[in-house]
Amino acid sequence: MIIRTVKFFSASSSISKCPPAEKPEFAFIGRSNVGKSSLINMLAGNRKLAKISQTPGKTRTINHYLVNNEWYLVDLPGYGYSKVPYSERKKWLMETGNYILKRETLVCLFVLIDVRIKPQKADLNFMEMLGRNKVPFARVFTKSDKISRDRVNRNINEYNQVMLETWEELPVSFITSAVTKAGKEEILSFIEESINIFKKNK
Repeated sequence: MIIRTVKFFSASSSISKCPPAEKPEFAFIGRSNVGKSSLINMLAGNRKLAKISQTPGKTRTINHYLVNNEWYLVDLPGYGYSKVPYSERKKWLMETGNYILKRETLVCLFVLIDVRIKPQKADLNFMEMLGRNKVPFARVFTKSDKISRDRVNRNINEYNQVMLETWEELPVSFITSAVTKAGKEEILSFIEESINIFKKNK
């Protein structure tokens, strides 16, 4: 897929305020500071599209970006630690959950995981929830440029072993780096194929 145009479309505080559910949507989510904004900017080919911050919890709304006037890239608030009051964070999680579980045009949810660290309970529990609710998702391992290729493979294998204790099969997975652009073509090709399937089934 060639991305020709990307423009910010809307920032919604709830699913009821999101754009009409007419175009396929591909959403990105992960624990705070997993590199979500950097990955989105890398995929879009625009370093200033999503704001990058060292402060956890920067994304606080459901942000839609219109790509090629054909599909939406959706930036969701992260889960985990955030420097905001619990009551506000709880509201984000509720609205994000509503979007994930109820949005009719959500084709795939990309769950971002920092490949440098061991399997985290928050990530595993989140993916289990997606599986129970039959939400289509893919794992995206980020920051692969920060460690050796051997360690990347070891850490992913460890993740696979943990998940296969309860999962019958593993979800689609991508290894990425916002620095080297690793995984960009693979993810965009996956999105393109998914859009074609979405159109056929519409």
